[in-house]
Amino acid sequence: MSRTPYPWRVVIPVEDAADPRLADYTRLRDVDLRKSLEGARGLFLAEGEKVIRRAVAAGHPVRSVLTTAKWLGHLADVIEGVTVYLVSDEVMEGVTGFQVHRGALASMERLTPPSVADVISGRALAGGTEPEGRGRTPRRIVVLEDLVDHGNVGAIFRCAAALGVDAVVLSPRCADPLYRRSVKVSMGAVFAVPYARMADWHDGLAEIRAEGFQLLALTPDRAAVPMDDVPLGDRVALMLGSEGDGLSSHWLHEADHPVRIPMSETAMDLGVDSLNVVAAAAIACHSLVR
Repeated sequence: MSRTPYPWRVVIPVEDAADPRLADYTRLRDVDLRKSLEGARGLFLAEGEKVIRRAVAAGHPVRSVLTTAKWLGHLADVIEGVTVYLVSDEVMEGVTGFQVHRGALASMERLTPPSVADVISGRALAGGTEPEGRGRTPRRIVVLEDLVDHGNVGAIFRCAAALGVDAVVLSPRCADPLYRRSVKVSMGAVFAVPYARMADWHDGLAEIRAEGFQLLALTPDRAAVPMDDVPLGDRVALMLGSEGDGLSSHWLHEADHPVRIPMSETAMDLGVDSLNVVAAAAIACHSLVR
């Protein structure tokens, strides 16, 4: 592969998938490896032109870009001065372990994460902490307990962005919103919605309540109040639990109101007592911002 003349950036053709310079991009389907590697190096991967642009706009510095010749021109304005590794489709698949249909990957630097206090007070904007506190004070937030599926977390961020939720708070064991699949499923919404991770699961809700939030626990329990029937306060936090298990008994006990999405009268006859967490999040968020 010949060197391509792009004088405004460093373009390095690479012909070997095992080249150590591509270490940021290796074995993307190995979740445990990626979590360890990305945590140790303080990076995450953005996949596709749209997501890369949103990550850059959110203030994340670009470490490098891995792409094919077909996509190089599409990113010209956002990768000036960045090292670009130019590979064939075959080498790209050899490095990542799958076909990258969106044609480009960027290794991005993580920013210092804001605290829960910064996010729920409005001192943090998407992309990092806003030092002068110019963020909008959140009135409607979503709190996730132990959602370990990266796709579900990303999809909920997309729901939150689309429906006007102001922020997301994660319990300590929730999946990483900046993991590649989370970012991809969210369509870059993880860069648009401020979020923070609790330091303490057991007492984490107390900090949110202390800021004046009404805590609503979404549950399939038919004894719970329908979501639309609950009078909403000025500040409301909607709590969502993991797929299958739902919210823990501790968090249910901490809630001001258990709430549910009404199901059809025939749902139980069909063996359906609940929605998956993403569908439930979308419906509940729509009610939350009414």
